[in-house]
Amino acid sequence: MTVPVTPATPVTAQPTINSDLGESLGLHTFGNDDELLAVVDVANVACGFHSGDPDTMAATVEAAGRHGVRVGAHPGLPDIVGFGRREMKLTPVEVENLLLYQVGALSAYLRATGLELNHIKPHGSLYGMLARDSELMGAAARVAALFGVPFYGLAGTEHQRVCATHGVPFVGELYVDLNYSPRGELLIQRRPEPTDPQAAARRVARALRNGEVDAADGTVLTIDFQSICVHSDAPNSVAVATAVRDALSAPQT
Repeated sequence: MTVPVTPATPVTAQPTINSDLGESLGLHTFGNDDELLAVVDVANVACGFHSGDPDTMAATVEAAGRHGVRVGAHPGLPDIVGFGRREMKLTPVEVENLLLYQVGALSAYLRATGLELNHIKPHGSLYGMLARDSELMGAAARVAALFGVPFYGLAGTEHQRVCATHGVPFVGELYVDLNYSPRGELLIQRRPEPTDPQAAARRVARALRNGEVDAADGTVLTIDFQSICVHSDAPNSVAVATAVRDALSAPQT
């Protein structure tokens, strides 16, 4: 997932905050969904393959509606044990069918609640697979075009390039609770760790000014983004999201 290192353009429009929600499963609860819904603008709701279940999807969609939070589909790999964070060898047809199945399921809950699908954002390793493989990403773009919604992803990768060729609106993301490699790849952790809220706020403030983000080794990357992702499953995700919201509200200098 290579991020371009061309001169950055300052962000002018107010970015949204998005969060991956609805990842509880059966009797097991994960994340800080209720508290985050009071802070974020957009919810990426798990569709049952990497986590989530029918009751959780229904409850999450209903709660998002009460808070006025827009809802997108967060489809993942069929790997509940690995939480969708282990890559699989898939064909484009398989990816398209996985996405159709999951996005269709969430769309049914949205329709029952009187809401509309806002976007599609893949989860975990599927997100990374699509960022690197144009054929797999083409399958995802066809699903986004079918539902008539934007695709959330990483600018400068196949996410953005393939969306452009398919006429699919693209929303670039900035991550504040994951590190970047020197090539701009997201360094995915199997288990979430706490993020310093003030460090997250500083990353946002700097990115708003000039699009710059430090990679884990200090390499300066430039990232084009319109939305900021805060994961829900870290212990202090609410504090991180609140710090990001404060950074967005602060005067830009």
